[in-house]
Amino acid sequence: MNKKNPIWLTVFLVAFAIVLTFQITYISSYNKIREKFTSGDGGSTHSNDKLDYVKNLYEEYYIGDLDEEAAEYYSIAGYVFGTGDKYGEYMDPETYSEFQEQLEGDDQGIGLTVIYDNDNMGLEIISVASGSPAEKADVMVGDLITYVGTGDDRQSVGDLGFTASVSELQGEAGTDAEFTVLRGDKEIEFTVRRDHYDITTVSSHMYEDGKTGIIRIDNFYEKTPDDFFAAIEELQSKGAERFVFDLRDNPGGELNSITTILDFLLPEGPIIRIVDKTDDEEVISSDKNEFNHPMAVLTNSNTASAAELFTAALKDYNKAVSVGTTTYGKGSIQSIVSLPDGSGLRISYGYYYPPFSDNYDGVGIEPDVEADLTEEQKEINLYKIPDAEDAQLLAAIDYLNSGEAAPDSDNAAETSAAAAAENTPT
Repeated sequence: MNKKNPIWLTVFLVAFAIVLTFQITYISSYNKIREKFTSGDGGSTHSNDKLDYVKNLYEEYYIGDLDEEAAEYYSIAGYVFGTGDKYGEYMDPETYSEFQEQLEGDDQGIGLTVIYDNDNMGLEIISVASGSPAEKADVMVGDLITYVGTGDDRQSVGDLGFTASVSELQGEAGTDAEFTVLRGDKEIEFTVRRDHYDITTVSSHMYEDGKTGIIRIDNFYEKTPDDFFAAIEELQSKGAERFVFDLRDNPGGELNSITTILDFLLPEGPIIRIVDKTDDEEVISSDKNEFNHPMAVLTNSNTASAAELFTAALKDYNKAVSVGTTTYGKGSIQSIVSLPDGSGLRISYGYYYPPFSDNYDGVGIEPDVEADLTEEQKEINLYKIPDAEDAQLLAAIDYLNSGEAAPDSDNAAETSAAAAAENTPT
């Protein structure tokens, strides 16, 4: 089970938990921020008299047990909230450590991804992580988890609901997850020892035409490039001549991950332009090698941040057509700063721009080919929509079948050359 840890522990911050996943994060930390912090200049330059006064009052008069650690946490978390940085976040040491592990592709649990099946009131297993405890225990995709716990402690998923049931399956390495699945008409009980396993962010398969490879990218973690390249190689070995990259519901991820993949796909030139509050610009570029195959990118309103950069960069170089609906619109970049006590701070420090086009923060990226799912399909998890019924995928396949080049491809070289000569965001 992929572990879902709460980001904010106070009610007034809960609303921001979803948007905080829409990110493109510079995990190595932006040099200016790191240097300022480690040089000692990153401390407070303003008086903390008011905060100290309140702290002293509580130390002297408060009749309850004073939890200094919790008070400090909420002080910092509240400050971040008050700045208006909607992608900013303060993480305590435990949360920060888990966050780093997940970005590195390491998680702990049993290794299942599930969705709620309303009709059968259970958790349907849609993927089993390779090498995970669940795979070793022979838990299978398609199994329906109907009960969590065992014996007298066994509880129905239908009675508990999605969140509580998932919480029962989560846990630390070395502990056991107990649950019952329905496989066909057969009930099977499992006791699976939780452990560390690699998170899988890339899945792939061949389309029925035998020449189109479909690659779904769920997030951009540190190990995503390796998984992506492996998927490309496997699909090509099966005869793939063209590719559809499914970035629907992809919330973004780590900067080095997305630039490594784009470097593989793009010709020589800029990949991303990062502009900070002083208008200083940093440009990350690709080499002259590029991936030359017809490509399409699937997007929806939850395609965000690094996933939007993926889409915009391929469009800027006229390498691919985008199909679906307008993306989320998140064009700012965050840096992660490690604090001395092991906690971490995510702070928005700049805007990023695609290779040649404008920043799309708050606007999103409109698709080249508008295609939407039916109202009924929107109520279904994307994993459960068969290729033959996926309206957005079919629109991408139709476009590739038409033999048309990506929009404005005739002007690609001219556009790229002109933009490279004057590489300044507008």
